Amino acid sequence: MREFNFTPKRRRKKFLSISALLLLILGGVLIYSFLSYKNLSGKGKILIASAKELKEAFSKNDIDLLNKEFQDFSQKYNDFEKSAKSIYWATFIPYIADFKNGVEAGNYLIKASQESIKAITPYADLIGFKKGQTSFVEKSAEDRLQTAILTLDKVLTKVDAISEDIKQAEVRINKINSSRYPKKIGSLQVRDRIENIKEQFEGLASLFVDAKPLVKKLPDIFGKDKEKKYLILFQNDKELRASGGFLTAYSIFTLREGKLKVERSKDIYTLDNSIPLHPEAPAEILTYHKDVKRFYIRDSNLSPDFPSSIELFKSLYKNSNEKVNYDGIIALDTNVLVDMLTIFGDTEVRGMRFSAKEDKRCDCPQVIYTLLNEIDRPVGYIKEDRKGILGDLMYALFYKAIGFSPSKYWGTLVQEMFKNLQEKHILLYFVEGDLQASIEKLNFAGKIRAYDGDYLHINNVNFAGAKANLFTSQSINSKTMLNDKGIISREVLIEFRNPYPHSDCNLERGGLCLNATLRNWIRFYVPKGSELISFAGSKKKIQTYDELGKTVFEGYLEVTPLGKAQAIVKYNLPNTIKAEDYKLLIQKQPGTYQDKLKINIDGKSLYDGILAVDKEIKLR
Repeated sequence: MREFNFTPKRRRKKFLSISALLLLILGGVLIYSFLSYKNLSGKGKILIASAKELKEAFSKNDIDLLNKEFQDFSQKYNDFEKSAKSIYWATFIPYIADFKNGVEAGNYLIKASQESIKAITPYADLIGFKKGQTSFVEKSAEDRLQTAILTLDKVLTKVDAISEDIKQAEVRINKINSSRYPKKIGSLQVRDRIENIKEQFEGLASLFVDAKPLVKKLPDIFGKDKEKKYLILFQNDKELRASGGFLTAYSIFTLREGKLKVERSKDIYTLDNSIPLHPEAPAEILTYHKDVKRFYIRDSNLSPDFPSSIELFKSLYKNSNEKVNYDGIIALDTNVLVDMLTIFGDTEVRGMRFSAKEDKRCDCPQVIYTLLNEIDRPVGYIKEDRKGILGDLMYALFYKAIGFSPSKYWGTLVQEMFKNLQEKHILLYFVEGDLQASIEKLNFAGKIRAYDGDYLHINNVNFAGAKANLFTSQSINSKTMLNDKGIISREVLIEFRNPYPHSDCNLERGGLCLNATLRNWIRFYVPKGSELISFAGSKKKIQTYDELGKTVFEGYLEVTPLGKAQAIVKYNLPNTIKAEDYKLLIQKQPGTYQDKLKINIDGKSLYDGILAVDKEIKLR
């Protein structure tokens, strides 16, 4: 009997049917994906336009306009997120998973922003925003400050909720893997852009988390329930010292429920004269200072680590008959004065007018020359409390600040003061341990930081070199060779230039001795265990030792007017620092301004700019 086998034909039909179905599904998916992409792209463009309008509204300091634009942006983001969910089914594709995490992170950030705006809206006029109806500007200057401080508790009630939303956003952003993306698509940098966004957000999230203990304590810091007393130290950065400048004057003020009272404002010599017996000067002063044999408060900021310098300050201050118990210390340099005068305009104190405008006599702000002329020019009579004028000027500027309409200047003032904290023109120290720990995390304490990579801090101290730092510029050139015969080698060059002529330093003629030979004690703080190869440029014997968790290379050089000087240090890093995950942190010295910095690694330039804040370089 004849048999017929239809199996191959049936299999072909079945295969063709399944293939047709798969093609149909794939075609549908492609069409759906294309339409989803077009839809998402269109809504993305709308969202970007709305974000620009929101940024513009924020810059106008108008809380009502900000609320309106933020609601509009939030609605557009919700539309964008709904469209984005149409492709979440494909999160098994890593790029879609990254996209989903990014969108969800954005949603949490919007929630955090909503809570922030909601919290500040009732009190917007207190923090510099314009508001439709307010009576705050009608209050007296002292009442304004008191109202602002007593209201802080209400504004800060949302801090924990905002912190949680930021944390959830950070969790999702950290899931995005930048290494799966190409370095470039055409001329567009892709991988580096993703990395930069992640790093910036990580920094923002970390800042918020680290700042939270300090922010929540602000009402207490301003004396809401208990009087707080603070010591202000004025550092003259034109005579640079380890933590920012020569300690030239001090003030003591108290805060109680927003009421400010200045108890004392005097020059630093008055404080030194209140100590019956000064101990012998430390070895650093005996070695590098000129004709100074005793240890004075004015020379006590010897350590580049501000908390360590405060300990030296306290060792002398405890013997003063003018000693008071304080809750914190705030150190300020001249940059703060200039910024405040720039914002609030010319200010008169003790019959003298101070301005931020440039003075041709020093190519510096007029306030700097006027203060130095008043304080340092010799006269034929005794000037009582000559350096206490600094405290009087700061006091006058403070009352100007709270006397203006908040919407006019407070926003700008807060931004400038935050910038001064970041650039170490303001340093903070609190007696309370939790507060001190918080400001150290925020890097507002002038602390030499622990770091698990390569590290550099160059610290310069002007010992009896007049006010030469006003005329002297500094530039740093940092070079790293990652595989120099199996080791990581470093070369650091710092160059000083003084293009101005020598001042008239004849005291009998009454000369104002500002520019003279800079006598510079210099220290290079590098990773502990580093091995010095050479140190060129020092006029005194090189010292090498460990301090503050670092290895230190110490020397001394001089910079004459119309001259220049260099120090070149070559050394090898310890083998605990590896080439494959190399990173470098350069910490800025407090009180320095416009120092130039170049960073070169294996012949490649990675930074060429200004060392305004601590600078970190990571090799990816």
